[in-house]
Amino acid sequence: MTDAQPVSLVMAVLNEERHLRAAVEAALGQDFPAELELVIALGPSRDATDEIAEKLAADDPRIRLVRNPTGLTPAGLNLAVAEAKYPIVARVDGHALLPEGYLRTAVEVLQRTGADNVGGMMWAEGVSTYEQAVACAMTSPLGNGPAAFHSGGTEGPTDTVYLGVFRRDTLLRLGGYDESFVRAQDWELNYRIRQDGGVVYFSPELRVTYRPRATVRALAKQYFNYGRWRGTLIRRYPESANVRYLAPPLALVSIAAGAVVAATGRRWGLLPAAGYAATIVVGSLVTGRGLPPAGLIRLPGVYATMHGAWAAGFLTGRRR
Repeated sequence: MTDAQPVSLVMAVLNEERHLRAAVEAALGQDFPAELELVIALGPSRDATDEIAEKLAADDPRIRLVRNPTGLTPAGLNLAVAEAKYPIVARVDGHALLPEGYLRTAVEVLQRTGADNVGGMMWAEGVSTYEQAVACAMTSPLGNGPAAFHSGGTEGPTDTVYLGVFRRDTLLRLGGYDESFVRAQDWELNYRIRQDGGVVYFSPELRVTYRPRATVRALAKQYFNYGRWRGTLIRRYPESANVRYLAPPLALVSIAAGAVVAATGRRWGLLPAAGYAATIVVGSLVTGRGLPPAGLIRLPGVYATMHGAWAAGFLTGRRR
């Protein structure tokens, strides 16, 4: 790629002391034939994130820091994009590790297809036993549905992708990320790109390593927010609704209603819960074949946490 354009990487971080250094090293360690810069938007972290970022910036002149007082991801990304100086902008996540050749491939696809945004897969890989179970669930259709950016697919136009490598003028023309979307801001932006006549393009070669949440509480909070903001998106853009989004809420409502019926002495009310439990146990045996025994034991609970939290968030999503 001899005619590659320079790239600005943008990252919004908050309480990322555990993963920030590795994420930055992976981003700036790319084998890329043009200039790179990284703009990091620093939220009000309660850990050593700021100190780590300042040390990284002092050691590498390609890194610049901006303050993000709200700590919100879309606000931080917009601040970083505003500071970016190159025509191509690549979003990076403080929880993610870009693989070798990521930018080279993404920019080549961007130039070849004329797309406005190119991205790939959010490939979860865990370190602890629990994280490994979460990673297995996140990359399985049983956990996250058939979305290509979770479980893979063929190259081509799509609804949304993980992270994204954008044309900066597209971001500026559309006003960047909608800062009212604390979560799901990438999906919302990609929806507007498509509505504007642009193309969001998926490439399975762009498989980004993602570090999943390490505790039940953190996972439940993450998926509650995912569901809540998906519900908010559908309320804003009803035409974007998909029947698969209704499966977890329907399951949760059925189980809750069945429990109420069972409490009156009608044991058949337990059938929805029993059916769901059987589904995730069998599904865990099928999808968790590569896990160690300790991870396989945790997998049904991981699926239940993801489904239940997502459904609860969806049903209670913001109305405005």
